[in-house]
Amino acid sequence: MFTWEYPPKIVGGLGTYTFELTRQLVKMEHNINVFTMNDGTLMPRELMGGVDVHRPKLIDISGMLPEVVTDEIRRLGPGMNFFSNVMLYNMLACTKIVNDLIPLEKKAYDIFSVHDWLSAMSGIILKDNTTIPMVFHLHSTEKGRSLGNGSRIINDLEKKAAKLADRVVTVSYAMKDELISYGYESDKIDVVWNGVDPRKYSPERVSKEKVSQIRAKYGVGTDDKMILYLGRLTGVKGVDRLLMAMPHVFSQCPKSKLVVVGKGELEGELVRLAETLGISNRVNFNLNMLPEEERIAHYAACDIAVFPSLYEPFGIVALEAMALKKPTVVGARGVSGLKEIVIASGQDQCGYHINPYDPRDIAWGITSALLDESRLKTMGEKARQRVLSEFTWERVANKIVDVYTKTVEGKR
Repeated sequence: MFTWEYPPKIVGGLGTYTFELTRQLVKMEHNINVFTMNDGTLMPRELMGGVDVHRPKLIDISGMLPEVVTDEIRRLGPGMNFFSNVMLYNMLACTKIVNDLIPLEKKAYDIFSVHDWLSAMSGIILKDNTTIPMVFHLHSTEKGRSLGNGSRIINDLEKKAAKLADRVVTVSYAMKDELISYGYESDKIDVVWNGVDPRKYSPERVSKEKVSQIRAKYGVGTDDKMILYLGRLTGVKGVDRLLMAMPHVFSQCPKSKLVVVGKGELEGELVRLAETLGISNRVNFNLNMLPEEERIAHYAACDIAVFPSLYEPFGIVALEAMALKKPTVVGARGVSGLKEIVIASGQDQCGYHINPYDPRDIAWGITSALLDESRLKTMGEKARQRVLSEFTWERVANKIVDVYTKTVEGKR
């Protein structure tokens, strides 16, 4: 398995996904080698929970790149160092497999599992140099993340890896439709939703004292409603439009406060926007990436969670909140796996779908949830039930193994 993120270094949902998936695969008695990044502080190889983790040590090759690569790479400026690290990580991983693990350690790999563009080069190189089947997992696309065309190089890497792959796995039917619209081969795409660990993400694991402590930290009283946004503070997540919605929410629900947790390039802009809107006294920013236990406690402490993403192929954060019995208000326009997760009507309703481009619609979803106290609790119960029935990591792993098994048998 090739994944740029893996513990102890996790930046977003990809790291959580690959870690939880490998844990389940080990429980099912599969042998896993993971190739991932090394920022220079990590062991180049170690056994973690039965997973053989390889982290090739990187050296700085960015000074050489401008002489041998395209104008687009030259224009990256400071980003050139990141791109050079990605390229070197992929090349070192492939070289180690071909020169060491297969011939010397006698590793007999059945399949290569390659995740997103950051590892796409590995999939491309290994398809050219081995006969081992490759499955390419696309968790998002460059066009989607950039809300436009984005980088031509990254687009090309995604498309080439998908074309060479024996199968492509994506995280929602919304994203499958997106890939087909870009010309990807529909008959080789499998959809497997992400998951969450409901034993870890459980209301019973968070004490009342911890909940009270967190609410007090943000000045949320016992009679107040705590609205939580947790995630990256970047344009594609729609958090700026969430702030624009809050004046109307506060007018309808005066005993409510918004807590925004995360890091990203919009940090300063969001703080200034709250000041401009005159809601700084009702919005609390925690500009940090929280450890997992603290994230769980924050979900437990809130009354509803809001994820108004403009582009979200899946959205593990919604599952995490739902597992803690929290109703969720989610962006449901365009490419949105969130609308597949959250049921927005009927007897199994566990949240609301909103247009994330429209602050008025975001406000409607939040106020609709908060103003009906009894329904709020019922939706929270339904949210956890949905997680237990559809979104456990055991279920994810079984479906992934089915895809891998069919792929391997097809190649044989």
